[in-house]
Amino acid sequence: MFKKKPDKFASYLVDFANHLHETAKYFVQFKINDKETLHEFAMTIKTYESEADEKVHAIIRDLNQAFITPIEREDILQLAMRLDDIIDGMEELTALMDVYQIINSNHYIDQFTEYIYKCSEEIVTSIQMIADGKLSNIEPHVIRIKDHESKCDIIYLEALRSLFQDEQANPLQVIKYKEIYEVLEEIADHCQDVASTLQSIIMKNA
Repeated sequence: MFKKKPDKFASYLVDFANHLHETAKYFVQFKINDKETLHEFAMTIKTYESEADEKVHAIIRDLNQAFITPIEREDILQLAMRLDDIIDGMEELTALMDVYQIINSNHYIDQFTEYIYKCSEEIVTSIQMIADGKLSNIEPHVIRIKDHESKCDIIYLEALRSLFQDEQANPLQVIKYKEIYEVLEEIADHCQDVASTLQSIIMKNA
């Protein structure tokens, strides 16, 4: 594995995980006050997403040129793509918020984003452990990612139930928020996909 010296692909993955964590931190902590800050929010996440795409392209380029990789090249690529999926989901969500002009968050959105951020913390820790050759220590973090995703499943159902039971909600608002909740649930699912990929790497290299 990556025990003797820093491997190029280990460095790529750690850098990508840190980028995800930075994106998620901004995603959770940025305060939207009006249309201008909402647009700023969406554009900044778009920049993070574009940078993530560049990281994927760099990994693919170097994988095509590499003769030997520390773990299977398919696993390196899949892990990179899964990380990219999470950031893609954040970009999709913030773009929708900008289009729909959703300035105010709510209890459900706040819960979703907090768990997504917690997933990013576990992901960056897990990938650093891969780089350090400490695969046996990753499993508890993978379990926590899956636990966070399970909580997002519950939040998703509660959010939809509340949305459809709210007699004051007009049909347009229902359409908007239903789509927002669906994208948030997809982001959580992408986090679980990362956890599953990590488990696969652990099993292959145990």
